[in-house]
Amino acid sequence: QVHLVESGGGLVQPGGSLRLSCEISGSGFSIYAMGWYRRPPGKQRELVARITSGDSTNVADSVKGRFTISRDSAKNTVFLQMNSLKFEDTAVYYCKFWDSRRNVDYWGQGTQVTVSS
Repeated sequence: QVHLVESGGGLVQPGGSLRLSCEISGSGFSIYAMGWYRRPPGKQRELVARITSGDSTNVADSVKGRFTISRDSAKNTVFLQMNSLKFEDTAVYYCKFWDSRRNVDYWGQGTQVTVSS
């Protein structure tokens, strides 16, 4: 009964910004980390950023300095602020929640981010 909903994707020009959100709902889970992955067209999925329940973060080198991950634990929501977007940032972005209670991971449905001039 766990459900994830992503939002915030869209079309943006190079240098622009977008903010992605992902909220989890349901019961019986204990989230110890949240993160974002992306899958560019024709390429494999890659980790973009991750944040733990203690607010430690890990950001991929390709987006470091441009993307910021944050969370709202009260709302069970993770965010990805994307600034200075580049063509190579075009991808489907997926949120992920790590559940320490059920020992499983949850994935969002994906949201399209397109960077185009």
